[in-house]
Amino acid sequence: MVSDETGTLYLHPDRNLALELVRATEAAAIRSAPFIGHGDKNGADGAAVDAMRKFLGTVNFRGTVVIGEGEKDQAPMLYNGEVVGNGQGPECDIAVDPIDGTSLTAAGRRNAISMIAAADRGAMLDASTVFYMEKLVAGPEGVGVVDIRQPIGENIRAIAKAKGKDVSEISVGILDRPRHDDLIRQIRDAGAGTRLLLDGDVAGGIDAASYSGRLDLCYGIGGSPEGVATACAIKALGGLIQTRLAPKDDDERQRGLDAGLRFDHVYEADELVKGDNTFFVATGVTDGNLVAGVQRKGPIIRTESIVLRARSGTIRRISAEHLVEKWLGEEQLAGI
Repeated sequence: MVSDETGTLYLHPDRNLALELVRATEAAAIRSAPFIGHGDKNGADGAAVDAMRKFLGTVNFRGTVVIGEGEKDQAPMLYNGEVVGNGQGPECDIAVDPIDGTSLTAAGRRNAISMIAAADRGAMLDASTVFYMEKLVAGPEGVGVVDIRQPIGENIRAIAKAKGKDVSEISVGILDRPRHDDLIRQIRDAGAGTRLLLDGDVAGGIDAASYSGRLDLCYGIGGSPEGVATACAIKALGGLIQTRLAPKDDDERQRGLDAGLRFDHVYEADELVKGDNTFFVATGVTDGNLVAGVQRKGPIIRTESIVLRARSGTIRRISAEHLVEKWLGEEQLAGI
């Protein structure tokens, strides 16, 4: 519990926290923009990490990175366990990904975003010992209708009925990976269409849970950290997320058991992130279905962000214009 100079006590993140955090995702997106399409994913990620870390240092909170760039000895910035913020205000768990889609950024492909999720301290599941989890995400129509324990064909038929659609109109987002070859075949055999995601299943999950989204379901095996971050967004959208841990081998499974994780168990939203005081913020790096990417218009840089808050069920879209001269050095101006 922290007191500011007026004596006000902060027990939880307040309603303005997400609007402060969006400055950090905007900064990360803008700094990574000169790397779009230049094949240097490490350069893009490094620029985004540096910018996000600097801006997080100005935010009125004490945030502990639960999901970051890795362990301290492997990631000098935004590592798991790092404390960020100016130390004033609420104590929070945060999940950060300066660029969700570094390969997309390097190749100049769609759907790369910079994102931060936040919740009360101790609220986020620490699944860092098991890198992958199976995830099923749907919008409000899917609550009580689809279930990760059912075959994908049954879930497709169930969501089609709930939405009043023909099965042939259902679109399922899934990462384009060899591990999903059989699952992709099952989706198509059921009569639905696939939207293969090159990277970035956080954006895919949010798209599937949104009323204005193009996906009806998002399914498949992806990163566990991304699953926890996605849950923060899904809570604001009133949708459904279910996950099951997917260890790569027996050693990883044992590390998960030692950390208190449960296998053959379905983790739902309230287990991934406790409570309803969650925030999710994302800014587009490249154009995508969720948000537009960074654009240079003469002396202006345009960004688009989405801000979600579970407690109020609020979805905000923020379009911002930034003066180029305030952000980039002369050697970088031609990169956007």
